Amino acid sequence: MNTDDYKNVWIYAEQRAGKLSTVSYELLGAGRKLADDLGQQLVAILLGSNMRAAADELIAYGADKVYYMDSPALEKFADEPYARVLTDLVKEHKPAIVLAGATAIGRSFIPRVAAELRTGMTADCTGLDIDPEKKILLGTRPAYGGNIMATIICEEKRPQMATVRHKVMKPLEKDDSRKGEVMEKSIVESELTIRAKVVDIIKEMEDTCNIAEADIIVTGGRGVGCKENFALVHDLAAAIGGAVGASRAVVDAGWVPYSHQVGQTGKTVCPKIYFALGVSGAIQHLAGMQSSDVIIAVNNNPDAEIFKVATYGIVGNLNEVVPEMIKQLKNGA
Repeated sequence: MNTDDYKNVWIYAEQRAGKLSTVSYELLGAGRKLADDLGQQLVAILLGSNMRAAADELIAYGADKVYYMDSPALEKFADEPYARVLTDLVKEHKPAIVLAGATAIGRSFIPRVAAELRTGMTADCTGLDIDPEKKILLGTRPAYGGNIMATIICEEKRPQMATVRHKVMKPLEKDDSRKGEVMEKSIVESELTIRAKVVDIIKEMEDTCNIAEADIIVTGGRGVGCKENFALVHDLAAAIGGAVGASRAVVDAGWVPYSHQVGQTGKTVCPKIYFALGVSGAIQHLAGMQSSDVIIAVNNNPDAEIFKVATYGIVGNLNEVVPEMIKQLKNGA
């Protein structure tokens, strides 16, 4: 394989129900830097139906070019057709790097693409960079239960592929003045046949917003004490307009569903404000939230690890502290 034949950085622009997912904007921010470091173009791949306006939005958020594949068969995600279409595009245009979100969709079909192309893929990256000498992708991800950060390279195969953890990379500011090229690519209908059909998509109903998208998250840990006490976490989230998060210990205990779990084996979040109530600060949990803008920790152990990353810390009994916080919020303090 002549690696010099492969140029440009590609990102898969994930969409759900005809709307671009926020991870797509994050990938554009990360991909823009990689492409600039290589002196190459940033290309977005958009698969969907009736999403021409979204293609223009990808340009405004940093892409130089968009390959748009439009078909009713691509409206809802399905592994087989998405993998075939992307594989064919890669074989035709030979990108040096292909990035996708480490989401349920990205984790489902991107490994199939890598296997078909017989190339390497680094999963669940929290950092991306370009080696200044070799000009190859450096994909950094947690390893050994989050105890070390491993940097993985793919020297001999192309494209270099990686999935990127949601809410780790920062999106660029939208610039409507940016100019780029949108190319609508034709599709071979035989590529769209599937053996498994998407019958329906059922959204999980929650009293508070999705933690992956929330600007404010209130997370409870084992220090909350019991399932009944976890009502305080919900009450504070409701009072401040935030989402409810939880540590793995809380989820394992059955106090809240897995969809609320923050950490290496849960969701990575990056809210403007993160409340950590009774959270000890295990490294696996920190990996999922330490990039938050402001971290407010409440714990009765002054030596808790969470205080090392907290912007503000309160040492005290959360069963006394949190009700007072809720009272002050309701009083408009």
